[in-house]
Amino acid sequence: MNLTAGHIADQINGTVVGDRNIDIFNISKIEEGSKGSLTFLANPKYTEFIYTTKASAAIVSSDFEPTERIELTLIKVKDPYSSFTTILELFDKDISKRKGISQLTDVDKSSKISDSAFIGSFSSVGENSIIGEKCIIENQVFIGNNVKIGKGCLIYPGVKILDDTIIGQNCIIHSSTTIGSDGFGFAPNDDGSYKKIPQTGNVVIGDNVEIGSNSTIDRATLGSTIISNGVKLDNQIQVAHNVEIGENTAIAAQSGVAGSTKIGKNCMIGGQVGIIGHIKIGDNVKIQAQAGVTSNIESNSRVTGTPAISYMNYNKSYVHFKNLPEIVKKIDKKD
Repeated sequence: MNLTAGHIADQINGTVVGDRNIDIFNISKIEEGSKGSLTFLANPKYTEFIYTTKASAAIVSSDFEPTERIELTLIKVKDPYSSFTTILELFDKDISKRKGISQLTDVDKSSKISDSAFIGSFSSVGENSIIGEKCIIENQVFIGNNVKIGKGCLIYPGVKILDDTIIGQNCIIHSSTTIGSDGFGFAPNDDGSYKKIPQTGNVVIGDNVEIGSNSTIDRATLGSTIISNGVKLDNQIQVAHNVEIGENTAIAAQSGVAGSTKIGKNCMIGGQVGIIGHIKIGDNVKIQAQAGVTSNIESNSRVTGTPAISYMNYNKSYVHFKNLPEIVKKIDKKD
């Protein structure tokens, strides 16, 4: 993609200091900039690189004033990070121009694929499935029977979307994620063995959801596992059967949510958090990384530890906990 600094500035309401007509071919990190690339400076810790980068232009804060000689063109904006995100989207639009179905893909005749959608090589679409407008289905994606995918979705290579899954609009699903696999449901027999409980439900995903690589979202035993609008899931996350995750909740990598738990809206859950089944977590809850959640959490709470307790109570307790060796010594001396 070929743009000029002036064109980029117009897209983000920026002011150009330098050459408006300089050509921009790609984007780069500030410390790895090269001629023809655009970078940005949002974090002050990287300021030193603005004087050494080989990039042709950089998006900077409107109040940035160089303290050394600078050669590249500056585009001054109110919020560099947000503005750079807008430009990333601009460069990314070329991807969405693809359409058509690869001759190396197997699509069942009963399925309906929008004329503006794209399906890459070695993918498969089962019976009675629907793929909406401007969807991008990359190579080696498996889509089962009775699947519905809304318009504008991007499905990366190796994703598996199993039977009866419903996906809303403008969702992004990253490589090797599996949606709609069986939940972990087994009933113990008298002889100590286990009988598999049929998983007859599905997964329903709302609009504007993003799911990271190598994550798994299990179908419900009955009814639906629900991922609501705007949810963001990181890589390697496990969501069990009949879980419900509220709107705009974000969960970091390697976290797991056990069956039938309900998580509210606008929650922030750190990495490697474990949440047991059949509990309820309210809205606007923040759970610190590596916490173990074993009971209900009220809305607007902030918790940490295992079992998870109030963040403030944990910090107060930790003060005493780290002093336990000295306390024990004092008690032993008294004895």
